[in-house]
Amino acid sequence: PHRVPVFTPPCPPGGAGARGPLDDTLLFDDTGTNLVDQRDRDTHDEAVFADADVVIEQEIANHRVACVPMECRATAAAFDGTRLTVWHSSQNAQRCRSTLADTLGISPDAIRVIVPDVGGGFGAKIGIDRDAIIVAWAAWKSRAAVRWAESRAENLVAMTQGRAQFNRVKLGGNRDGTITAYRLDVVQDAGAYPRTNTLAPVTCTMAPGVYDIPHVQTGFRTVVTNTTPVNKYRGAGRPEATAAIERAVDMFAVEIGMDPVEVRRRNFIAVDAFPFRSKTGARYDSGEYEATLDKVLGAADYPGLRAEQAARRDKGCVNVLGIGISVYVEMTGGGGETAKVTVDDKGRTTVLTGSSAQGQGHHTAWSMLVADELGVPMDLITVVHGDTELIPKAVGTYSSRSLQLGGSAVLKAASDVKNQARRHAADLLGVSVTDVAIDTNSGTWHAAGNPDCSLTWAQVVQHAPREISADAEFDSDQPTFPFGAHLAVVEVDTETGKTTLLRHVTVDDAGPVLNPILAEGQRHGGIAQGIAQALFEEVCYDEKGNPLNATLADYGTVTAADLPAFELEYGETPTDVNPLGIKGIGEAGTIGSTPAVQNAVVDAVAHLGVRHIDMPMTPSRVWAAIRGNGR
Repeated sequence: PHRVPVFTPPCPPGGAGARGPLDDTLLFDDTGTNLVDQRDRDTHDEAVFADADVVIEQEIANHRVACVPMECRATAAAFDGTRLTVWHSSQNAQRCRSTLADTLGISPDAIRVIVPDVGGGFGAKIGIDRDAIIVAWAAWKSRAAVRWAESRAENLVAMTQGRAQFNRVKLGGNRDGTITAYRLDVVQDAGAYPRTNTLAPVTCTMAPGVYDIPHVQTGFRTVVTNTTPVNKYRGAGRPEATAAIERAVDMFAVEIGMDPVEVRRRNFIAVDAFPFRSKTGARYDSGEYEATLDKVLGAADYPGLRAEQAARRDKGCVNVLGIGISVYVEMTGGGGETAKVTVDDKGRTTVLTGSSAQGQGHHTAWSMLVADELGVPMDLITVVHGDTELIPKAVGTYSSRSLQLGGSAVLKAASDVKNQARRHAADLLGVSVTDVAIDTNSGTWHAAGNPDCSLTWAQVVQHAPREISADAEFDSDQPTFPFGAHLAVVEVDTETGKTTLLRHVTVDDAGPVLNPILAEGQRHGGIAQGIAQALFEEVCYDEKGNPLNATLADYGTVTAADLPAFELEYGETPTDVNPLGIKGIGEAGTIGSTPAVQNAVVDAVAHLGVRHIDMPMTPSRVWAAIRGNGR
């Protein structure tokens, strides 16, 4: 039988070597192969590179990382003889219920799933894992209450992990800086038991990034290895695509002797080309890539940084400066979400949302939307999520979809409630419906031109036969494409290989900003996780698949002490895909920051002959790269 080599990612002592050996040992003898899926690997045409002045090729490891949510997985379940109730730390209660019903063979109506406050998910808590299903099964069979919570060590071994891609890039272009052809070949490590088939295809879809490249070729293989299963992790295929193309662009710039900023300028998709259909089939809704890059360069004082870098090199300083650029586009949302808005006879408003929060601030954001639409004070608005008894139909939270889809559903339901209330207000005021106005500042209804004679929401609802309520579902037939630019400034000690991140300047454009504090929080978290992957974090196994860093004493989780204060700038380019004009912001920081930091570290030591360093760029790995080039 044909045996496909398997990418396994052990960490040798000292951290040298980001990739494990390719090996043909079968994990499952009866399958005859370790190959799970593959696509488009036989369609590559070398002719597209024939006319390029320069062709660069590089193998790039986008190594495996742990999700490390603040709260590990936990589940409780109880069966009263009629209904099974499950409390679970998840990103979508409704998907959990469907999975439980299918697995246990009981009706979904006999299951209630409640998702209380959840301390972080990052994709690994989408749905329900086998561990939690066993807890539910045990409660169902024993007619007792059962609970389970994993330890941190168990979490680092058993929770699905992220990234774990091995990429080969080939980029061709001319010495005037134009890129003419790009190829991305992906090997996706699925772990021992594949949990998703979407990661490598998404990476291939987003392969060309923000660039208008005439020829783009992609292909992938997904293989099993003797390690923890890999699943979605903040960005889920998009960070890997950005890391590959942004490293390739920097390497091309070095090869032709051009500033990496100028190379990017010469290849951006033009503003007037949107909506733009990429060579891989994605419809980019809107973008202003060059303006975004210019804003970052201005905020960072790019010429001043380059001058300081040159001065340090001229003086022969041990601590050298590196500047890294990353310009990205990502894909968020798509699909639908549900909401219900109800105003009672006291003027209190309840919002039932299909979106499920794990710290993103949905309760605040949804209350702001309703307050703006209905004029109801935010302290009279209650937002409820994650209960299949109250919200039987929903999708949940992942892929940065919540505000653009869940928020649009809330806005749609609130608008329906307002239209219903308008009829009752007109009846009370003795005017036609078209002559009724609402003052959203005071939350009162009045006849047009006569604001002194007004009605409260409580009065309007009391006039109605019952509380005023509306269900809504918002569907989007395509995702949105947020974008941004990141600039990282690092200092590398050439004697020890230690990297210190001095500055991180970003513009993340996800359309209009509803709540700056919530948006900044999402950006802070994403940037921190992206930097952590570039510099610190890596899940390591030995050659037999035994985990080597299954505690936080061994795994390089980032802390606040490792990071500078982020310098955040905004872009607000709207989309036409939803009524809010909003795109997703939750994963943007993770996508833009990692290649910016990686490019910065390589840039810092490029004058010493270093061409590429794989992540994580630990001191030992950077030191080895420097010494391997004559220092």
